[in-house]
Parts: sequence; C-alpha cells; structure tokens
Amino acid sequence: LNICPYFLPQEMARWCDLVVGDVNRMFDQSALLHGLTRQNNWKTAILVDEAHNLVDRGRGMYSVQLDQQRLLKIRKTAPKALKPHLDRTARAWQGVIRDHLETGATPVFLDNLPPALTGSLQGLVSGLTDYLAENPPDLALQEVLFESVAFMKLADSFGEHSLCEFRREGRGRASLSIQNLVPADFLRDRFQAAASVLLFSATLSPGVYYRDLLGLPEDTRFTSLPSPFRADQLRVNFTPKISTRQAHRNASVEPIAALIAQQYRARPGHYLAFFSSFKYLNEVHAALGSHAPDVPQRAQYSAMNPQQRREFLAGFREESGSVAFAVLGGVFSEGIDLPGDQLIGAFVATLGLPPFDAWHEILKHRLQQRFGAGYEYTYLIPGLQKVAQAAGRVIRTPDDQGVIWLIDDRFLQPQISRLLPGWWFETEAAE
Repeated sequence: LNICPYFLPQEMARWCDLVVGDVNRMFDQSALLHGLTRQNNWKTAILVDEAHNLVDRGRGMYSVQLDQQRLLKIRKTAPKALKPHLDRTARAWQGVIRDHLETGATPVFLDNLPPALTGSLQGLVSGLTDYLAENPPDLALQEVLFESVAFMKLADSFGEHSLCEFRREGRGRASLSIQNLVPADFLRDRFQAAASVLLFSATLSPGVYYRDLLGLPEDTRFTSLPSPFRADQLRVNFTPKISTRQAHRNASVEPIAALIAQQYRARPGHYLAFFSSFKYLNEVHAALGSHAPDVPQRAQYSAMNPQQRREFLAGFREESGSVAFAVLGGVFSEGIDLPGDQLIGAFVATLGLPPFDAWHEILKHRLQQRFGAGYEYTYLIPGLQKVAQAAGRVIRTPDDQGVIWLIDDRFLQPQISRLLPGWWFETEAAE
C-alpha cells in the first residue's frame, strides 16, 4: 500500500476542526486546503505565525522556473509520441537563446514572456497529459509536466506584479523564470475567502507595508502589544563613528574587532556577531583572532549541514563563553531560542539592506510606481526586520539581561531607528 504523505493530511482535513501546517497549504497557487474550503463552503479562520515571512514566502509561491537542461535530458529518451512536442519546445528555447546571445551569463529581465516558448509549452503540456494518462507513470516526464503547468498558470496572469528573467550559464543550461514581486495580487483572494484572519509576529511593523504587499483589506486593524520584557533588561549601544557602508567596509574591520574584544572582556559570556556576508564576517573574525587572541571565537561557514548547525548551537550551552560569528538573515539569526546565559549579547554590523543589484532596482521601481515607497519597501524595511529578528535572540525570558551593539552610524538616523522596536531606545547613544 502506497500512501502519499502530501495528500493524506489534506484529505484528513475534511474531518478536522483545526488544521496546523505550513502557509503554502493555504496560500500556494495549487493549495488543496484552500480548494477544499471553497468546495465545501467552510467558514475558516486563518492564523499565521511569524507572518513577517509571508511577503517573501508569497513571492516564492507565485514564482516558477523553467530549465532547458531538464527538457533536453528527457528528449533523448522520450517516447516517439512526444518527440514533436519536445522538438518544438527545444527550437523555441534556441530562439530565446539567439535573441540574447550577447548577454552571456548576465541575467536578462524581459518585459514580456517569449511567445514562441509559451506557445510550444501549451502543446507539450497537452501531449504529456495524454501520454501519461494512457501509460505507466514516468517520474521524469511528470516533473516536466508539473513544471510546465506551473509556468503556464503564472504566464496566464503575468503582469506588473511579476518579472521575467532569462539566464544562460552554459550550453544547454538556460533558464526562464517568472518571479513574483507583489504577492498581494495573488494572496488577496485567499484573505477575502476567509471569515477571519489573524497575522502575528514580533516584527510585523509598519503595518501599511504588510497591508500593501500582502493584499490585506484597507480597513485591516493593526494592534501593537506591549513588550513582555522590561527596558532595564537590555542595553542598546550605538557606534556613531563606525560606518559599514561598502565604501568604508575595510576601514571598519579593526574598530569592530576592537569593540567586540572590549565588550567581551568587560562581560565574558556567549555573544552573536552578525555581518552582511561571509567575506565581511571572516575579515572581522581574523582581525579579532589577531589582535585579541584571549577572546574565544567561532564562526558560521557556508553550506553547513544539519549536524554542523546543531553543533554550532550546542556551543551556546557550554559553560565557557565565546563570540559566535554569523550572517544576518541566515539560519542563526531567526527562530532560535537561547535564554539565560546561553546568549548575553549581540553585535549587528550591518543594516541588513538587500544588494543594490538590477533585480532589486526593478523591484524598487515597481513598488515606487504602485505604492510610492520603493526604497523603503525594497531595502529599508526588509533589512531592518532582519536586524530586529537577530537582535531579538538576546532577551528571551523576563529574567534575561543582555546588550546589543548596533554598529553603523546610520542606526542613529530617525528614519532608521523608528523602524526598530521602540522599547530598545531608552538608553543614550554610546560613544
């Protein structure tokens, strides 16, 4: 007996009063749970924890990528009945590649989907569907079918809320993706179909940002509850003389290392130090080891497996303290609980701003056109939410005592500080 673990719980939902699951069960474009609620006219109440993640999760749910390599692979061994459809699609891929030969490996952002390719996909989907209905299951063919269907569904609604990116990384290795920028246009119907919706998170501010990008109703009510922690539990320090801007990054390495050493010597224990990249992290990590060998330290590295992550977290339970270096926005900056002496302080040496690349600049332009807040919605708010999440690892219980160092002179600017938790700022800026 073969039972699909994906479909089983969704079938069981027919007999349940309460369903707990990942947000994609309700909000994804193919979410069966949402389909069941409409089919059965259920009156549903939706509760979303860690709702600050729903913007990025929503974008991911309504994005899809086509890979040329997968098509070419099945084309070699495909049954004769599918050859015409596969050949036509392969020729359409070559047409897209010829149109963008001069770009090399640089991503190209297209205003419209390539009509020849989308047209050939319709025939391919029809051919694959007919073949698989009459023949034994074939995993490779099914994967191409599902990928093509997902692409065509989003192609039908392609508009200003999404972006088309073409990329080529070598012979036979082209990709075409539809990337959602504004999930509101897809999530709005899901919220409207529910009897009530409650989104909650420690960093669900400013409310207008989430209302705009998630498609919440204009009359959505936002409530900010008092922090369960006291201001005297946490000391927030600033560094008005240190800049972590790209142009000043090299000059900031030594001062940051000296600051970390000074804080550790004043109060030994477990600390997390967050940086914008592994390169920056490693530079300060090396400087601290060179100039303060008495300060114990360890560092996150890229591509850690689950066991290595567990070992990194286990280090916080050791009796002797250390400074643990990590990347902001990574696996150690959110969703971990280190109460008491497991973590007594954090250094955040970045505003967490996304890279100023072509993709983010297009996103900024689209959000400016639609909401009049392109820079804030693209860079500032997402970046400072990462800062708040990372620094929020320090105080986890009413008995904790800790310190946060916000390392960049821009943290003192009103437009920056207003986006961070208000209860942090009852201490004066430290020189």
